[in-house]
Amino acid sequence: MNNLQDALALIKRGVEDFIGEEALIEKLKRGERLRVKLGMDPTAPDLHFGHTVVLNKLRQFQMLGHEVLFLIGDFTAQIGDPSGKNATRPPLSREQILENAKTYKAQVFKILDPEKTTVLFNSQWMNEMTAVDMIRLTSHYSVARMLERDDFNKRYKEGRSIAVHEFLYPLTQAYDSVAMQADVELGGTDQKFNLLVGRDIQREYGQTPQTVITMPILEGLDGVQKMSKSLGNYIGIFEAPEEMFGKIMSISDDLMWRYFELLSFRPLEEIKALRKKVAQGYNPRDVKFELAHELIARFHSQSAAVAAQQAFINRFQKNEIPEDIETVELAVAGTMALANVLKEAGLVKSTSEGLRMIEQGAVKIEGEKVTDKSQELAVGFAGVIAVGKRRLAKVVLV
Repeated sequence: MNNLQDALALIKRGVEDFIGEEALIEKLKRGERLRVKLGMDPTAPDLHFGHTVVLNKLRQFQMLGHEVLFLIGDFTAQIGDPSGKNATRPPLSREQILENAKTYKAQVFKILDPEKTTVLFNSQWMNEMTAVDMIRLTSHYSVARMLERDDFNKRYKEGRSIAVHEFLYPLTQAYDSVAMQADVELGGTDQKFNLLVGRDIQREYGQTPQTVITMPILEGLDGVQKMSKSLGNYIGIFEAPEEMFGKIMSISDDLMWRYFELLSFRPLEEIKALRKKVAQGYNPRDVKFELAHELIARFHSQSAAVAAQQAFINRFQKNEIPEDIETVELAVAGTMALANVLKEAGLVKSTSEGLRMIEQGAVKIEGEKVTDKSQELAVGFAGVIAVGKRRLAKVVLV
């Protein structure tokens, strides 16, 4: 980037909130190398595309030459972030946290440049805090201010429990910014309150308040609810290339543009040109191919992206069955209901889901759609069963 306007355009791309912009511009004009902070609590072992929205923004700051500080919240994870929760969130054990943290570095470095990233753990300074230090920290913020936060306020008005330790979470996250002397802190929109507390606490400790940048929460594959592993609408960073490709191709044409803006590294001008091509009649499927190729190349390799696209074409456009399809043998006594076969073969999580998939016409046996929920398969059956477009298995009943 050769000028301030270009740098600001990249920083602002896809941003929801930009608080403290004037101070950031002044630092950029002075040629300062910013200390840009992103904290993530290792509450689960795997990251998904939703997490990468803010990681992409961190990478953009790296591209601009700034110092990136990736914080693994091994201390804060023991408290449990109450953001957006309607009940007290159970804290994780130290063992769970350390186990989850092991995979974080490998996953974030699929996006960040490891040579330009400083990885920190907030236990480094929080474990050194005395009881007096913690009391002094809490003295800098009031209960009234805490209750301004939407989730706390709602729970308080409804008479639901708010544990005292939950008030400590935004304060300890804020103190991280003090310890790290952050110029900028990034987070999702659900983190806005915590990030703003960071500005207040930095001011209390005699530091210049950090600029706060929040990124939108990415919608999952359904295009409605936020991407979440528990909702099953996610794409995991470490998923197999073919699975990842199939999931990207399953999103709606409208959602594709949202993914381009927040997940792609393509310049916005290129994305606008692609939208124009589609508006003029270009097949949106082919544009989606480009998105899937870019993302799989990032998290796997160029060759994996090419192979995944070809496998997708073979499977869904040429109706070919992949050579490496799993064979599942099931021992049955005579016959087994199809819904049970789907569950036992690992194609659905439960028989109720199996029945629902059959009813919706999402189940095919040897390419033929099945809609009879009472259908049974007998000993000796051997054939390919598909649930939706991506779940396939060769099932043999013995």
